[in-house]
Amino acid sequence: MKLRTGYFAPILFLAMLSASCAKEVSQTEPIAEAVEAPAPKPVKTPAAKRLEPVDRDPFTYANYKAVRVTDLALDIAVSFDERVLEGTATLSFDRIDPNARSLVLDSNDLEISAVEAGADGAWRKTPFKVGPDDADLGSRVEIEIPESATKVKIAYRTSPDAEGLQWLSAEQTAGREQPFMYSQNQSINARSMAPVQDTPAVRMTYSAHVTTPPQLLAIMSAEQDSGPRDGDYSFSMPQPVPAYLLAIAVGDIGFKAISETVGVYAEPATIEAAAAEFGDTPQMETEASALYGPYRWGRYDLLVLPPSFPLGGMENPRLSFVTPTLIAGDKSLVGTIAHELAHSWSGNLVTNATWSDAWLNEGVTSYVENRLMEAVFGRERARMEQALAYSDLTAEIAGIEQPELTRLQLPADIDHPDTAFSDVAYIKGQFFLHFLESRYGRAPFDEFLKTWFESKAFEPATSADFRKHLMETLAAAAPDAASVNEIDEWLYGTGLPSTLVVPTASAFEDIDGRETVWAGGEMSASAIDTSKWTTQHWLHFINAIPDDVTGERLRDLDRTYDLSSSANAEIAFAWYRRAVKNHYAPAMPSIEEFLGRIGRGKFLYPLYEALVENDEREFAERVYAKSKPLYHPIARKRIEEILAPKT
Repeated sequence: MKLRTGYFAPILFLAMLSASCAKEVSQTEPIAEAVEAPAPKPVKTPAAKRLEPVDRDPFTYANYKAVRVTDLALDIAVSFDERVLEGTATLSFDRIDPNARSLVLDSNDLEISAVEAGADGAWRKTPFKVGPDDADLGSRVEIEIPESATKVKIAYRTSPDAEGLQWLSAEQTAGREQPFMYSQNQSINARSMAPVQDTPAVRMTYSAHVTTPPQLLAIMSAEQDSGPRDGDYSFSMPQPVPAYLLAIAVGDIGFKAISETVGVYAEPATIEAAAAEFGDTPQMETEASALYGPYRWGRYDLLVLPPSFPLGGMENPRLSFVTPTLIAGDKSLVGTIAHELAHSWSGNLVTNATWSDAWLNEGVTSYVENRLMEAVFGRERARMEQALAYSDLTAEIAGIEQPELTRLQLPADIDHPDTAFSDVAYIKGQFFLHFLESRYGRAPFDEFLKTWFESKAFEPATSADFRKHLMETLAAAAPDAASVNEIDEWLYGTGLPSTLVVPTASAFEDIDGRETVWAGGEMSASAIDTSKWTTQHWLHFINAIPDDVTGERLRDLDRTYDLSSSANAEIAFAWYRRAVKNHYAPAMPSIEEFLGRIGRGKFLYPLYEALVENDEREFAERVYAKSKPLYHPIARKRIEEILAPKT
């Protein structure tokens, strides 16, 4: 999932070479380093305290250690008039404990009307209880399972306000002719779509029969129905996945192939631009497979959602959901596509067992993303993206008040799974892998990641599992490359480790000098040669504008490059944050328009926070009241927390 910077990213292989090979980096120098890695030095700081793995996911009611769901079969109808899904969910299960007599599931605002237990095709009504509602976890559903039962069939209906589903009117879509519905189930919202064991510790296969209005197409994170658009669709996911990867979308959706195995789904108004923007996806898949082992999911398609989608992307297997804000016209923002594809190995293939180990999904994925960007777009592009990511990480860590939340492996008592999705998981996790690559060498480290994915394929994993695999492979083959204390400082220490090598990009060096002269008023904006600048150059320039720069300087830059009207969402967002912080009033109408058409949390949350922090609360409240219908329930909840008066 691509969140980062205010909310919300695969890896691979192992050839156990001798210790001397660990320093063989001159041919493939790690991107994170400006110079060859120095020889390891003894760690002077005390060893970081190793945390115990979280034994049980605290964010599920499910009794998955006694009875575990293995398959989900949905038969549901999609009602846009009532904004609900209604039908049945049939769950097959294994009794881990042969004496278990109940199956416990998660639900959130589901109306359950009947439950049957079955074996060998025979069904019989069985008692069930729905517990009280918790604001975060929803309700416990306990179902009595007779000794012979192997399945339960649950008749249910979702709520019109289901947190994992968003229902859009025709006016809220790009085409403005047909309504649209989509799901966003990470981290614990699958329970608002169906009664399931909603934990990454449980994987299941699934199938679905879905009926919709006949003019609309339904697609899911599964093998797609190849039949006509007729309102009657069937899907199959033969690989087991955790519940958060269950995904559906229904709307006026077209399809355009990019290659034999990669394509784009989108509204007709968006599809051509999307297919052109994401045309390098097949090459990314080829590069990832060469590094980390075969792609195991069949097809890899993308769905471009309406602007209200709250994330940059969501790695639903076979069908990544992505935001239209990635369509910049110059492929400058396709790192998110590389990220979601990379999840096909880290996250989807090997999944964090609990959300306290979210870095195993997102940090590993962010590292693989960067490797794919290097392979497809070159070394300097990858360096620039690392340098920008490092700036994001240092800013975020500076604002985290609880040091424990800056660990890679988080404590078991985090208050909500979404707490785990910070730049610590994404970027600190990524830089941990760059550290390992620099110490052990790129080729051995690639082989290590490949064997990690192979050994844990279709299984949940913990930080302890990763550390064990590291110690038994790379560390055993090259014991002098990195000390145990250095490794544990990354995994269990707070803040930034002493061994982190700050990434640099030569392309940014000239920018820094020109910016200093421009900000001091000694150079006009028009004198800055931006003819070869990419999005990454602009982001570095805007983010480095001094806090005390004058409004006159900002006006000079804006008039020269029309930044307040930028069609590139990343550039516009960076500029708007700077404008709010520096009280640059001419940008405010553009900020209001931006917040009224973009639903991506990465942009929304920091902008609303900046407005509140810089005496623009009234403006923020007015814009939110007008824009609220566009936003996903996940986004509305977060923004309302930002706007709530501080007591």
